[in-house]
Amino acid sequence: MRDRSKPPGVGAVIGWTALAAIAPGAAHLRAGWRRTGLAILCAYTVLLLALLWVGLTSDLAALAGQLIASSGLTGVTVVASLALGAAWFALIVHSFVVMNPGTLPSTGQAVAGGVAGMLAVAVLLPFGLVGQYVAASQSAVDDIFSAPSTPRPASSGGGEDDPWAGRNRVNILLLGGDADTHREGVRTDSINVASIDVKTGSTVLLSLPRNLENVRFVPGSPMAKRFPDGFRLPANPDGSREDLLFAVWEYADSHPEIFGGRKGQGTKTLIDTVGYTLGLKIDWYALVNMWGFARLIDAIGGVMLTVPQDVVFGKYNEGLVKAGTRKLRGADAMWFARSRTNSDDYTRMGRQRCVLGALLSQSDPATVLSRFNQVALATKELLRTDIPRPMLEHLVPLALKVKNAKVTSVQFVPPLINTGYPDWSKIRTVTAKALRTSAVTRRPLSATATPSATPKATTIRTPRPGTSTSAKPDPTAPKGITEGCG
Repeated sequence: MRDRSKPPGVGAVIGWTALAAIAPGAAHLRAGWRRTGLAILCAYTVLLLALLWVGLTSDLAALAGQLIASSGLTGVTVVASLALGAAWFALIVHSFVVMNPGTLPSTGQAVAGGVAGMLAVAVLLPFGLVGQYVAASQSAVDDIFSAPSTPRPASSGGGEDDPWAGRNRVNILLLGGDADTHREGVRTDSINVASIDVKTGSTVLLSLPRNLENVRFVPGSPMAKRFPDGFRLPANPDGSREDLLFAVWEYADSHPEIFGGRKGQGTKTLIDTVGYTLGLKIDWYALVNMWGFARLIDAIGGVMLTVPQDVVFGKYNEGLVKAGTRKLRGADAMWFARSRTNSDDYTRMGRQRCVLGALLSQSDPATVLSRFNQVALATKELLRTDIPRPMLEHLVPLALKVKNAKVTSVQFVPPLINTGYPDWSKIRTVTAKALRTSAVTRRPLSATATPSATPKATTIRTPRPGTSTSAKPDPTAPKGITEGCG
């Protein structure tokens, strides 16, 4: 039964309609629609309690992984979000109508109607954005994770419900490629393996130099039969070499005759070769297009870096990244990471590590959400991987663990190893030691660093000539990913 008391004024109509946006049913109760108002309010309360129960009892990271991994669930989420948004829009409109705005003066009707309309659109927008974000992520995931399902990591005693089959670590080969429209093949300029503790997220980043010589291949493999004493080809007329680690993928792709005529063997060859070099079983790989990476940096608005000295780049040294602390856009950040002008591969590897560390620390959830569409579009152009989509259900929660865990790195560069005559046994020994240290330490990043609201600049610090320390650091000890980067 409706209340036939004195109609509310303009302020009351606007106020009760606005209250209905956060407490559905309030306007109906005020207008005398008691049964309807109580029914709406009860339904809203049940919904809030259900969401609270899910938040308190569920692993939200796992739910996010399931959402991304399942295309069907993603579609349901988009439809449900849009339907709920439409229902909320209709609720605001009806709340305004039951407040009987027709009794207001014409000016009051116009003001109250305009405010109610804006309010209805405002409550619809978040649901529309959720649907858009989910659809954009679905499109990106469909493009990137299109590889057929592959076996899970080799079992070492885990139960059937253990996605890692009892293993303590998962190893992912991270490659930075220079593929471009005017260049044939893929040269892997950046070669890293992320070995991740599946329980804690503690990660060791193992970096191999692109100019590693005399690369050894898995015994018995076609490449090992072709190069029994290591990967060695005649030098180019200018003295440069094409038989380094960075060229393994391209060489294998260019010589299918080595593999009995089978084409496209570069990926598997490099995965097996890196795994054999480090003494690890590589589970999957992810190839990052370096210029797609630049677009990702642009998508999050750039990264704060401290460039210790001018970095020159370009075929004719026409480019320059000036020294100083500031936010770099994608192209400058990539040239800072990639330029070898007046430098060497080892310094460049250090700069690459600093850029990765800066991106990891500065890509906070708020920034990603505010630029979600740009990030999703850049990611589609960025990655190529053999990670099967069903594994995303488990990898997304693991990635969130890595974000808050301790990340250390080992770079196999001089003086640790001689890239011309590598000590393969030492490489495997240092790798094993780094993984043992990571497993024992298992300290979250927050235990050693206090987060700051302002992104911290990242730089490479070079000791002054003539300085010394009382104790020499252990060159085999893993370092924090941003150690020496400011």
